[in-house]
Amino acid sequence: MKYIHSQETLTIPKDVKVSIKTRIVTVEGPRGTIGDAAHRKQVFTHATGKLVKNLAHLSVSFSQPSPSVINIELHHGSRKNVATLRTVRTLINNLTIGVTKGYKYKMRYVYAHFPINVNIEKNNETGLYEVEIRNFIGEKIVRRVVMQSGVDVEASKNVKDELLLSGNSLENVSQSAADIQQICRVKNKDIRKFLDGLYVSERGNIEEEI
Repeated sequence: MKYIHSQETLTIPKDVKVSIKTRIVTVEGPRGTIGDAAHRKQVFTHATGKLVKNLAHLSVSFSQPSPSVINIELHHGSRKNVATLRTVRTLINNLTIGVTKGYKYKMRYVYAHFPINVNIEKNNETGLYEVEIRNFIGEKIVRRVVMQSGVDVEASKNVKDELLLSGNSLENVSQSAADIQQICRVKNKDIRKFLDGLYVSERGNIEEEI
């Protein structure tokens, strides 16, 4: 069954400017500029601070009846095609939240006996943060995780054994947290008993905590 016409509407906050050209959505707000080009590949340019994401395979059309309203439309789409409308709407909404409030993830160290040691360094060549994890369940292996572009990492000043990840892009912040959690998986042991690792304890926005 084909749906003749399907539409999703997104309302843009007052302090956010959204421009759309050839399915490339650029969002500007108080916290910076994020470009979202509706295609699969992600490219981040440090000079402009724009995040470009390709979704060219989606046959959706955009229209802006007013600066604060975006219409996402699809004609003669199947049920799966129509489902992409809300996905695109959510992606743009995440960008608007990112340039206004930002995203912050909190991660806690969990260990029973061997304390986990975490060092944070910034690579001067790439400008990306690197997280170094040592003494995980007593192993001598040094685990290193490179953060995604635009993600800042710091150790919590108020809470012991807590890591704070923040940035404008929800995808980059959440992917960086996932990379840290995944590299600390316990192997060849009963995971019900060995619960050591770094886990996301809280998700929120940067501006709410200021």
